[in-house]
Amino acid sequence: MGLVVQKYGGSSVADAEGIKRVAKRIVDAKKNGNQVVVVVSAMGDTTDELIDLAEQVSPIPAGREFDMLLTAGERISMALLAMAIKNLGHEAQSFTGSQAGVITDSVHNKARIIDVTPGRIRTALDEGNIAIVAGFQGVSQDKKDITTLGRGGSDTTAVALAAALDAEVCEIYTDVDGVFTADPRVVKKARKIDWISFEDMLELAASGSKVLLHRCVEYARRYNIPIHVRSSFSGLRGTWVSNEPQGDQKVEHAIISGVAHDVSEAKITVVGVPDKPGEAAAIFRTIANAEINIDMVVQNVSAASTGLTDISFTLPKSEGRKAIDALERNRGTIGFESLRYDDQIAKISLVGAGMKTNPGVTAGFFEALSDAGVNIELISTSEIRISVVTRADDVNEAVRAVHTAFGLDSDSDEAVVYGGTGR
Repeated sequence: MGLVVQKYGGSSVADAEGIKRVAKRIVDAKKNGNQVVVVVSAMGDTTDELIDLAEQVSPIPAGREFDMLLTAGERISMALLAMAIKNLGHEAQSFTGSQAGVITDSVHNKARIIDVTPGRIRTALDEGNIAIVAGFQGVSQDKKDITTLGRGGSDTTAVALAAALDAEVCEIYTDVDGVFTADPRVVKKARKIDWISFEDMLELAASGSKVLLHRCVEYARRYNIPIHVRSSFSGLRGTWVSNEPQGDQKVEHAIISGVAHDVSEAKITVVGVPDKPGEAAAIFRTIANAEINIDMVVQNVSAASTGLTDISFTLPKSEGRKAIDALERNRGTIGFESLRYDDQIAKISLVGAGMKTNPGVTAGFFEALSDAGVNIELISTSEIRISVVTRADDVNEAVRAVHTAFGLDSDSDEAVVYGGTGR
């Protein structure tokens, strides 16, 4: 008997019919001789609705109470799903994140998992039950407060439980049939990938691919937990994410894995920075002290007449105001002239482990953007990724142009997004 961890996103359990459909799939896995642990997200747009409600009550809700509110969505899903499974004649027990032993640090709204002690889950499995766990949440190690893991937290919960329970596989069920070479909502001819390495998937996730979040893939790679990304709306085989192809898969590693894009970032330019040692460090220490993650960084060549330079970097839009305020408070110490903020940007990334040994990939990427009339504002590269920042209005055309230029378009039917969100 194998142990399988399944995760179902909000679009899969958006309504009563969806919950009953998911319950049947879970029961089928149980009938196949598996022990089954299920991690579930909040129904549909419940989390967004709770966020909107909180903002109507308080412009800046307290972190602890905000987490207490947001975790209600997953508790509703897990209880309803357990009821639906019992209605099919099988025993199921639902558990909150804290009851499941998901222990986190004390950072509210974006906590990180530091340990998983799934004693109650093992007991439920040993008794022949299906265990249903509320995703996206845990309990802080020191204060025992409820915490949330941030966007994509349910995926991370599922992989963490799979690692703690030594599961054979973590199945991530969403509203697309797997990982595609581009967002199928933007590129209708995007091709489903049968297998992708952890490294390539990490780059795609970090570059804006929404099917799997970066933290989830990072956790899976660390503990070598194979992930099978599938649709809960079809019975098709999905995409395997692992160190090596699974079972009888024989996959030749493609030069290019896919094209990802991200419209959730903004750009800050620090204008008139003295071009001397320690200035960049002071800027980014200020950002780090504000607990803000940055992505791309570019420094211009200093003007000989003034000895001043500009430094630009990208960061999440949601952190833009905080970053501006932090830099303004330290203007006197850093010594810059002004700040420019731009949230009408998009990041486009070409990802593939094969590109480091294939000359011409970089040239082909920039030629495709040029032919599409897309202007480039920032450039960042790694061994297996090229990323550029463009205008947000150009992103869809740019993604389609690059996808076609590298021969990634599928010859078969258009990709299907069953639930409309790609999650």
